[in-house]
Amino acid sequence: MATATSTMQVRNRWIIVIAAIVMQLALGSVYAWSVFSSQLQKLYGWDNTQATLPFTIAILVLGIAAAIGGFWMDRVGPRIVGTTAAVCYGLGVFLSGFTGNQLALLCLAYGVLGGLGMGLGYIVPVATLVKWFPDKRGMVTGLAVFGFGGGAVIVSQVGPLLMSAYGGGVQSHGVGPAFMTLGIIYLILIGLASQFYANPPADYRPAGWTPSAQVIAQRAARDFTPSEALTRWQWYALWGILALNVTAGISMISQAKQIALGGGAPDTLATLFVSLISIFNACGRFIWAWLSDLIGRRQVFMVMFALQVVLFLLMAAFIKSFAIILVPALIVALCYGGGFGTMPAFTADYFGPKNAGSIYGLMLTAWSAGGVLGPILIAQVKDRTGGYVVALVALAILMALSFLLPLVTRPPRSEAEAVSEAAPA
Repeated sequence: MATATSTMQVRNRWIIVIAAIVMQLALGSVYAWSVFSSQLQKLYGWDNTQATLPFTIAILVLGIAAAIGGFWMDRVGPRIVGTTAAVCYGLGVFLSGFTGNQLALLCLAYGVLGGLGMGLGYIVPVATLVKWFPDKRGMVTGLAVFGFGGGAVIVSQVGPLLMSAYGGGVQSHGVGPAFMTLGIIYLILIGLASQFYANPPADYRPAGWTPSAQVIAQRAARDFTPSEALTRWQWYALWGILALNVTAGISMISQAKQIALGGGAPDTLATLFVSLISIFNACGRFIWAWLSDLIGRRQVFMVMFALQVVLFLLMAAFIKSFAIILVPALIVALCYGGGFGTMPAFTADYFGPKNAGSIYGLMLTAWSAGGVLGPILIAQVKDRTGGYVVALVALAILMALSFLLPLVTRPPRSEAEAVSEAAPA
């Protein structure tokens, strides 16, 4: 049985990166939920709130499950947790095909069981890769979560094809069989990918790599336990940085089609806009994470927050012109993805890679908080004011205040540890 110290021979660590991308592509299909929710509304007469509820529950459960999965992974290793994730997510989506017009059952199957699988699965590749790639933490975790963003792009195209094929040309009639088929595919892909995961040997360091003085200055001097991390203000600062970035980005993304339509875009172009947002969300996860290896994690978040202040103000000023708000909105999606790509490496830098599963898993509750809070707040402000201008200005102010967190945050390091690191070998 695998343990937290189980290792694999150091052959080609990039195999784990490939497995991570495959796994995250399957898990990221959750972002294509709108493809199915629109057909559920047609089929069962549900309103938008009802059809969105399984997705909302799935995101909420995801954050909680990631925290649980992180602790479990540190005890039993990544392979067992990944395989369990495959069963939960695959079975959850498969059973969704049998729920019919019973919304409560769909919420249990997709929202609870599927969300459990997503949370357990999401943390596995991220926490494993930061241990194997101390020299390229940002880039490889960015590649992994790029897959999560890219999964929606694939399923948003494959889903309608499956529903149409099973429904005799009527997509709403093929929702159930499409869920069943996708559930089986997810089970196989995630299950196979999980078999390639294992922890590296203790104190693993890539051949020929010596961390620079700049890298050392941005990292904690030792590995923290989860209980130790939770006593440091830096953990809460990183949680806040992630939660604020999620809140801002998902607020805009959740209303993207309506914003495009309000700006004068035809329905087909508004739908294409949503697909473009998914692509930019995915690309941002890799681009910003890669950049963080070059200029630093704090600096990347400061740039993203400052950039979003300008972007949200531009969108507010030109909300009636889709041609003008298109580029700012896509860059916001790029920044939204960048938070997920950069934060795993940021967390490992500050608290060490040894317990990255449990420490970052706990931090993903910020995703749940922002993912639920953002869409609710922007929808309420829009309903009360009759438009998006006030909400977008509020998001710009939120980003301006958020800039202060990465500005003041430093690694949790005692004076003695800092002196010890600075001493010559």
